[in-house]
Amino acid sequence: MDILDKIVKSKKVEVALKKEVVPIKTLEASRLFERKTISMSQELNKSTSGIIAEHKRRSPSKSVINQSLSVSEVVKAYEKAGVSGISILTDGQYFGGSLDDLVLARASVNTSLLRKEFIIDEYQLIEAKSFGADTILLIAAILDKKELEQLSKTAKSLEMDVLLEVHNQEELQKSILPEIDMIGVNNRNLKTFRVDLKTSYELARHIPEEYIKVSESGISSIDAINGLKAAGFKGFLIGENFMRTKNPGENAYQFIKELNK
Repeated sequence: MDILDKIVKSKKVEVALKKEVVPIKTLEASRLFERKTISMSQELNKSTSGIIAEHKRRSPSKSVINQSLSVSEVVKAYEKAGVSGISILTDGQYFGGSLDDLVLARASVNTSLLRKEFIIDEYQLIEAKSFGADTILLIAAILDKKELEQLSKTAKSLEMDVLLEVHNQEELQKSILPEIDMIGVNNRNLKTFRVDLKTSYELARHIPEEYIKVSESGISSIDAINGLKAAGFKGFLIGENFMRTKNPGENAYQFIKELNK
């Protein structure tokens, strides 16, 4: 059993337990559930940088990235830096995140927020909306086509954007759906954690033009982004490159400043 299988197995148990304790009606009663969402895809369309900055404490491949900064500090600085959106990891067991991080981020900024999570159940979409997310991530590697259809339709009914994540052409072909707003190519193989930007370049030409292309993971230079832009990408999700520094927001600011020259 690889790490992705382990994550999904534990996530199924986690979601089942949450359903018993916090019913959907309780989630829907949240003040944040009725707020008007901010479209990340629209923000990317009008952005000059396309940077989606991520708050990330740790990962299975990096036991510690940055545990010293509060989520509020980080996202406020990201917003000030001019990012197009912010990704908040909410998985606790493997990434050290939580839904508290999401709600604190929502209270701190007026920027489009992505709930970065291993979503396997509609319950998690309602949960995401009730804690202030604007966009949800669907990972093709852990969902079949029927599940992708159901989850993406539910997300759109909640007025949330959908970022579909793929790693290869097979995943892409099964996942082209009208409810998808953005297609993200994860350059990190979630089974081996090997990172290769070639993955984005190889899949770019197979992504239909009507979808916003987002490149994820392993992006650390202006040259890399300029190359990806030439291949048709409008969004660039960057986590570790910012978070491993003492001041992620300042790092993001300088990066975007240099990118927009």
